[in-house]
Amino acid sequence: MKNKKARVIAFYLPQFHPVPENNEWWGPGFTEWHCVANAKPLYKGHHQPNIPADLGFYDLRVAETRKLQVEMAKEAGVEGFCYWHYWFGDGKRLLERPINEVLASGEPDFPFCFGWANHNWYQKLWDPSGSGDKLLIEQKYLGREDYEEHFMTALLPAFKDKRYIQVDGKPLFVIYAIDKKEEIKEIIKVWRELALQNGLEGIYFVAVQRGETKEEVKALGFDAMYRLQDYLKTYVNQPYLVKAWQFLNIKLLNTPRKIDYERLSDNLYTDQHHDEDTIPTIIPNYDHTPRSGSRGFVISGSTPDLFARQVSKALQFLKNKKEDKKILFLVSWNEWGEGNYMEPDRRFGKGYIKALRKVIFKD
Repeated sequence: MKNKKARVIAFYLPQFHPVPENNEWWGPGFTEWHCVANAKPLYKGHHQPNIPADLGFYDLRVAETRKLQVEMAKEAGVEGFCYWHYWFGDGKRLLERPINEVLASGEPDFPFCFGWANHNWYQKLWDPSGSGDKLLIEQKYLGREDYEEHFMTALLPAFKDKRYIQVDGKPLFVIYAIDKKEEIKEIIKVWRELALQNGLEGIYFVAVQRGETKEEVKALGFDAMYRLQDYLKTYVNQPYLVKAWQFLNIKLLNTPRKIDYERLSDNLYTDQHHDEDTIPTIIPNYDHTPRSGSRGFVISGSTPDLFARQVSKALQFLKNKKEDKKILFLVSWNEWGEGNYMEPDRRFGKGYIKALRKVIFKD
């Protein structure tokens, strides 16, 4: 972090390539580019579709694409990617091909870590028509034997890679859902034991904090957390007249829920973010409607300049933290189906990349 004000770690979606399961559920060749390209504006001033520019509708099986993504991330000042990792139990994985190829080839030479997206997949998550709520695949917790297999086959080879991101000399690992508290507590215990047995210093576990108190999160064995409930609180705590107007629009005109980007930025951080165990997030934009249509949620009015201001606010919470823990989670690098991305589009080009670079590099 020699010339940067923060360790920016960007969440990375490895979805943009066909897999048999998506072919079965949605049709041959499906990726979220189908949702992105077919998105429609749902209210006046709603900018859709958002079309990728420099990288186009890429396929993550192509090594050159992964290399170009890394070049852009370095330009922005991003330290590394946090790849979403999918293990559903009993050896069942999804979307693992990109990271497997990164591990096998050693390229690109760019830091990375894992975030376990340990949740069920439902039809409604990728169905703008809202026509069904079928369970596509279930997240299972099958006990110690399965937890050991998960660690040894899917995690340990990555943890031992020289590129893997560390905090306090330990590999950083994010767990997305912590509602199954007894199971998560056991997994953390088992994996810490296995880490020590296999020559690691431990694991730096990071939780996604929602309704839980910080004390409840730490009691499960986590070292740190980042907060998601602040997004919802900002929406809920809008002025009464704003909420009433939105309610009428949602009911009468079938429009999605919305919140203004500047209002979000003004309410995104709390005193807890000063704590060394709480990682601030920065969010360039968000629009879930390509996936979920009018049932989606939109953060409206984002621009690269407003994003730069949000990053500046987030940096204020890092001043008194140790260098190793001056982390910002960038949500996200390439979640195009959620309108939540840094990569160039036809509207702003490299605007968000340049905005982050301008703020994150030291003078």
